[in-house]
Amino acid sequence: MPTAIAVTSSDLVLPPHDRQTPPAAVQPLESLEASITAMHALIEQHGYVIALYPSSAPAGVIRRLHAVRSVLESDRVALLPLDLPPLGLALLAQQLRQLSVCDFSPGVLASAARLLAHYIYSGALLNSVAKLDRIPVSLTSHAKSWVPGAQFAVLATPRPQLVRVGQEELTGPEFGTRMLVAAGQLPVDWLTGTLAPAWHVQGVTTVSLPAESARWWSTGKVAEFAAGLYDVSVLYQLVSSVRREECHWCGLELIGDRCGFCAAPLSPPSSNELPKAAARAVSSVRALPRGAT
Repeated sequence: MPTAIAVTSSDLVLPPHDRQTPPAAVQPLESLEASITAMHALIEQHGYVIALYPSSAPAGVIRRLHAVRSVLESDRVALLPLDLPPLGLALLAQQLRQLSVCDFSPGVLASAARLLAHYIYSGALLNSVAKLDRIPVSLTSHAKSWVPGAQFAVLATPRPQLVRVGQEELTGPEFGTRMLVAAGQLPVDWLTGTLAPAWHVQGVTTVSLPAESARWWSTGKVAEFAAGLYDVSVLYQLVSSVRREECHWCGLELIGDRCGFCAAPLSPPSSNELPKAAARAVSSVRALPRGAT
């Protein structure tokens, strides 16, 4: 069975691209007892569980997730906090679900979350940025929030950016993506009619706005978007191109500099290994070309 992917609410579970993409689980549940029972069942069925949660999640949700893992005394549960907006997190969970049926080990799949997050362009259309505190907002932008009819386009990841709609443009991806859009109290017309064509996206899908979005963006007057890689072959190539290491603490495979399951950092190479490691890193870099699908 593929590694299970879990998210904190059902509105972060996007429809699968195909029949091969497994569903996501929801953790935690309403009570600690129900959460423990469900998590134990996931471990028994899938072997390993990767639970994603937004860094903005309520403290009670985060405590319950850690309590479940502690009670089960399991090293097979990865708890991964992410700074992505809710729709971006939902897209990442979908990508991990796609990759879970490939031949990646649980450790590689968990540590791939940080890598894939760098390729997700997530943001929102807002009427006001007066209360926005998750990306830098200049005093000028704060002042413009009080102008009647003002709208702002905000990019949260991978590089924060805030522009006034109609005056500046958001910097988009240089590779092929599909876009998700979700309407709150604002329509998605500008996202589908202006932003999507400007970014040359290869398809737009309208989904429901996650409940967490209003809190993340500090306003209910929001239309959220997330654009990212969607072809499983490209996702596979991206993850498989990164050198794999073994976690010195739990023994699982990993990519990057930290284990997704035990959070142990990658051990630095000894001094005589540094030149060889640097040469391997340079030779293994593979950039995605513009328009790759």
